[in-house]
Amino acid sequence: MHADEIRFLFGYDRWATRRVLDKLERLDPAAWQRTHVVDERGLGGILVHQLGASQRWRIAFQSEFESAGPEPEKEPLLSVDELRRRWQEEWLAVDDWLATLTDEFVAQSFEGTPVWQMLVHVVNHGTQHRAEAAALLSSEGRSPGELDLIDYSPEVAGAG
Repeated sequence: MHADEIRFLFGYDRWATRRVLDKLERLDPAAWQRTHVVDERGLGGILVHQLGASQRWRIAFQSEFESAGPEPEKEPLLSVDELRRRWQEEWLAVDDWLATLTDEFVAQSFEGTPVWQMLVHVVNHGTQHRAEAAALLSSEGRSPGELDLIDYSPEVAGAG
């Protein structure tokens, strides 16, 4: 796998996450705050966890696995607006980091696991939690629509 392919996957991850976040406008606060819907989490907890995991992985990659990163899941539940704000900050940090990504870094291994597999895991982890959130949003009449990678590809092709 190459750095450009990783950048494509992270672009997809952002596109799909934005589609989910867009459906949170004027959401019933009870639906956001509910817990124990999917395991111990509800919609808000799922999406805050997705953010925290993304932050921790990025920071781990940037620091060559020396730093842990924030845990917003351990804070009081973020508001929808605060979650969006933090995602915007995270995406800026991701853009800066992805610009430095090289094929050589992607090809390295850390403790026996290829870095490219870890990077794909980050995107796949987001897919899992977006799917959970999309199901919960759909039950509230707020489906984010298609979130598949194949639906992202034409948007990228049209932008180029």
